[in-house]
Amino acid sequence: MSQHKVIAAIHDLSGFGRCSLAVIVPVISAMGIQAVPIPTAVMSTHTGGYDNIAIRDLTQHISDCYTHYKQLGLNFDCIYTGFLSCEQQVDSCLEYFDGFKNALKMVDPVLGDNGILYSTLTNDLKKRMRELVHRADVITPNLTEACMLLDENYPNMMDTGTVKSWLARLSGGNKTVIIKGVPLIDDNDRTYSNVGFDRETGGFWRIDWDHIPVQYPGTGDIFASVLTAALLKGDSLSIALNRATKFTEIAVKTTFSYGTEARYGVLFEDVLGWLMSDATLCDYKKL
Repeated sequence: MSQHKVIAAIHDLSGFGRCSLAVIVPVISAMGIQAVPIPTAVMSTHTGGYDNIAIRDLTQHISDCYTHYKQLGLNFDCIYTGFLSCEQQVDSCLEYFDGFKNALKMVDPVLGDNGILYSTLTNDLKKRMRELVHRADVITPNLTEACMLLDENYPNMMDTGTVKSWLARLSGGNKTVIIKGVPLIDDNDRTYSNVGFDRETGGFWRIDWDHIPVQYPGTGDIFASVLTAALLKGDSLSIALNRATKFTEIAVKTTFSYGTEARYGVLFEDVLGWLMSDATLCDYKKL
């Protein structure tokens, strides 16, 4: 087997709109890591701003892939999960966790955004997602998802003390945690930040970014994919957080400059080459 890293990416595949596996595979590939797509569902488009979506659930396919990979004697360096269409798919993800015990277990707990649950989320799936999060090594919730996992109200602003408390609670002392899109107030300055807790060092980190007044689908997928690949390549959490934040920001700003419809997603193809360099281009600092 090649010494190159391999990630099993258990996510949905939305055909149009630049999100999920449609961005995860090229982003991870650009960073020199093989991404093996294991679709949880196949959809004609993402669900943000489109009606009458063609969708096919692939719950059984996930386990069928696992059986085949085991028969082939394959190994994965990371199991990276995202959107799950039903609670049974949590069992499928746990099957991968148990079957590839040495793999980094990366969970992007797709539950909601802007303080609102996604329409596909059931109470049973929400409960099971917590179980998957509990088994993870690294989790990357956005602010809404962090609130749901902690049973907290969605805040308009947060101070550094509260952010640290939330990160520590989500970690439980045994996992690295990143919360995306935190509106942070610090010394009377208001910023948007991605914040993280490193389980290896006990350090808290933040990367600030410029807020753009448009919300594009797929930015969370892009961020988590860059972060995952960077960690697998040996970056520290601070550098990986830096790299993921900056690339996502560059992609968003580039897209905003073209004025395309938000539901079309970010024009990440225009800036994909940035990932092939060692640039980080922004400052990280302790929280």
